[in-house]
Amino acid sequence: MTNSDKDRVVIFDTTLRDGEQSPGATMTHNEKLEIAGLLDEMGVDIIEAGFPIASEGDFQAVSEISKRAETAIICGLARANIKDIDRCWEAVQHAKRPRIHTFIGTSPLHRAIPNLTKDEMADRIHETVTHARNLCDNVQWSPMDATRTEWDYLARVVDIAIKAGASTINIPDTVGYTAPVESADLIARLIAEVPGADEVVFATHCHNDLGMATANALAAVAGGARQIECTINGLGERAGNTALEEVVMAMKVRGDIMPYYTDIDTTKIMHVSRRVATVSGFNVQFNKAIVGKNAFAHESGIHQDGMLKNAETFEIMRPEDVGLTETNIVMGKHSGRAALRSKLSDLGYELADNQLNDVFVRFKELADRKKEVYDEDLIALVTAGEDLENDRLLISSLAVMCGTSGKAKAELVMSIDGEEVSATETGDGPVDATFRAVRALHPNTARLSLYQVHAVTEGTDAQATVTVRLEEDGYIATGQSADTDTVVASAKAYVVALNRLLVRREKVGGSDRREISYKDVS
Repeated sequence: MTNSDKDRVVIFDTTLRDGEQSPGATMTHNEKLEIAGLLDEMGVDIIEAGFPIASEGDFQAVSEISKRAETAIICGLARANIKDIDRCWEAVQHAKRPRIHTFIGTSPLHRAIPNLTKDEMADRIHETVTHARNLCDNVQWSPMDATRTEWDYLARVVDIAIKAGASTINIPDTVGYTAPVESADLIARLIAEVPGADEVVFATHCHNDLGMATANALAAVAGGARQIECTINGLGERAGNTALEEVVMAMKVRGDIMPYYTDIDTTKIMHVSRRVATVSGFNVQFNKAIVGKNAFAHESGIHQDGMLKNAETFEIMRPEDVGLTETNIVMGKHSGRAALRSKLSDLGYELADNQLNDVFVRFKELADRKKEVYDEDLIALVTAGEDLENDRLLISSLAVMCGTSGKAKAELVMSIDGEEVSATETGDGPVDATFRAVRALHPNTARLSLYQVHAVTEGTDAQATVTVRLEEDGYIATGQSADTDTVVASAKAYVVALNRLLVRREKVGGSDRREISYKDVS
């Protein structure tokens, strides 16, 4: 079946908005721009770049993404009030193809928050959608918690939104409550019974609280939805959102029973997945569908034998379909820049000369300690969180003494705003001593909310990737670093997180803190 025989499904990516609402997943301004660029290149139809009124940082990010987008529609989120919508339009108007997405909670539980009657909320919907449509000819409207909204009222407000000028109606399963059969039936019934519903695009926005986000999204498409709202790696608050890679590959692999297609370049999926994992600080679980480390791994003897004879025996898609490639280039201490550039290109990383030089230096240091440098090692090098040109805090040297005879001791030398300072501290283990030394040189009240270590590859010389999440005065920052020495990786990750906290404090006079909640209505 060719694409001409299928219906096109629009991919609406909300990694930068709903995905970023995961506690601790906050991205820097430059990281948001990078991810938006990757999504655009991958063929995402609509990028929900943020919630412009939430903070000055969000506003600036949405504005800049709007200016830079090549082909994607750039969408901003706005609550059901005039101020939000005006601010949203101010940010997205720079895009070649802008969209305003406005919403209000319509279920009984959500109507109680602003204390609006059904009629008052209906009037609010008509007023705000009309206002958005007067500013922008591409308006999306969402009844938040639609799947727990009474049918009669849901049909009524969808009708109002369509008549007010919304061209896309999104039906959110905000708390992951619904089941696939309900998801399909709800969309089909709305299209069949609401006047004018067949003239607009219906979208589905599912959460994964019961593990059914992907199934619900695909069921909604079967029911008539032609836009799926999703995030890379299923990133999102609580259990996350529909994973982009899952719905896209499901439609690609099972085109025999799902006559739909997307314009996503699936070979870019793995690279984008890795970058989102790195900048958000949310590592992908090993058994995650499509992009997990074990997604194409076969351990049992029967599986391995079958794979050797015919890959299709146990693989329903090829690794290269999602951007995993195999090359014959073995990387080691004798490898040069050209080989490194070629290998990184195979892995999806196109680096400028200055970036390549930086990675090359660190690659040589690693190759001196490891006999063979694996793909995962290179990815860890490229995605290291250090920004040597802009970071105010840098680790110059670290020496640690530990054992069974007493407390661990860390001797740390750091560069702070270009000035080298040193400290020696003891602690309950080498990592604790190291973190105490950092705090002695850079006093802070940040609380360590996450400390996570995992080996990049196998063996005693494997790199360890350490993720650190810090919280201070309402700000959250995540740092990540990799090294063959776990303590060194821990120290670097901690300092990366501190640098990000400093950036957030300083950016726009410290106004990047979220000032309102998306759950608020007025």
